[in-house]
Amino acid sequence: MNKLVAVRVIVTDSKKSHQTERPDCESGPSASKTVTQIIIHPNYNSDTNDNDICLLQLSSPVAFTNYISPVCLAASSSIFYSSVNSWVTGWADIGSGVSLPSPQNLMEVEVPVVGNRQCNCDYGVGNITDNMICAGLRTGGKDSCQGDSGGPTVSKHNGRWIQAGIVSFGEGCAEPNFPGVYTRVSQYQTWINSRISSNQLGFMTFTSTGTNSDLNVTCPNSSEGRPAHSFIFVFFHLLSFAFCLC
Repeated sequence: MNKLVAVRVIVTDSKKSHQTERPDCESGPSASKTVTQIIIHPNYNSDTNDNDICLLQLSSPVAFTNYISPVCLAASSSIFYSSVNSWVTGWADIGSGVSLPSPQNLMEVEVPVVGNRQCNCDYGVGNITDNMICAGLRTGGKDSCQGDSGGPTVSKHNGRWIQAGIVSFGEGCAEPNFPGVYTRVSQYQTWINSRISSNQLGFMTFTSTGTNSDLNVTCPNSSEGRPAHSFIFVFFHLLSFAFCLC
């Protein structure tokens, strides 16, 4: 496999979160690769964070093991209803201005998807596009944070982990009524495939069950919300961070 959308693939000694611990995951080796090419989406908008995605070509293939595995990408037909559980992983701050302490293990947090109608009410109508997906608690307290940009948010479907989003921006970290905003991977299947001539990536459709409560959302008093402030921006988006699949 000559192309893989990842900068590095790491499994730490213990994948724990300040919100959730997963002691059942085993320790394993790590692998590091250099990047030979960065392909930025042609319609990326730094003002609105729309199309906040790029592809990275690695210098050599990654050897998959019991500890290092590729994650499936959400296909264009995927549907993520409000409240679908998702997991975000990263090595960044664990709170606003609070750095990840040593030994800086890979962290994870579980947050529910927030529908785009609700998210637009939170950030101001028009600020959340169809190319974005939101996740977080109405009460706050759990979120991605500064330095997590480019990391994945994944959901489990039929026993497979599917990457729904890429950490993009937000209002602070874990603030009430301001969920994290992620690039919606399913919007980019055609673009990704058009940029990769061989060894096409694995896309899988995520299908939600039940009803989507977001369809009943209307913004009270046409609230404008607060302007969104980007997390520390990095171009290394669409990272397929491997993690132990317990």
